[in-house]
Amino acid sequence: MAAVKKAADQTLYHLSPKGFWKKFRDAVVVNPEISSGLPIQGINRYPPPASRPERYSTPATKAYAASDPAQNPYWKRDVRRTYPRLSVVTQTELSSLLIEHSQAASVAAPAEGEQASVPAAPKEPVDLTAAIATVTSTAKAFSETHLPPTLPTAFKRWVPEFAPDAPHDPDSYFPMKLVK
Repeated sequence: MAAVKKAADQTLYHLSPKGFWKKFRDAVVVNPEISSGLPIQGINRYPPPASRPERYSTPATKAYAASDPAQNPYWKRDVRRTYPRLSVVTQTELSSLLIEHSQAASVAAPAEGEQASVPAAPKEPVDLTAAIATVTSTAKAFSETHLPPTLPTAFKRWVPEFAPDAPHDPDSYFPMKLVK
């Protein structure tokens, strides 16, 4: 049975110095068994880079348009600046929404044999001030017991309170007020 190599041979795939530089390396190097680190060009990468005779030609397809800077501006490709688009609600749309959602939704249970009711056609547009007047006349939106929602905050709101004055002469003019 032949002996099997278990360790890598540093001279197998790497260049080794010859002549004067071999003697110089043997005299100077700490570990003469270590590789030079320079790969042999014909063995390490075959075929070697840039050895093919063909030249690259750019494909004339729609995929090529992505690399064409004239037809592909940066602002279309920049995904960091995809800001949300604004939406517009007109006063007539807002008034119809206010009137529609101010009434409590009541849905009757469908009886057998009846067809489902179709939503009514939109009514004539109502002025916003008239819509607000009709909504507030039927029921008060907010009262002292029923307040509008507030943003949840993790800290208590600061309420200024006067602190005792700093020590000073009682007869002198002292315009500073201390607040805690």
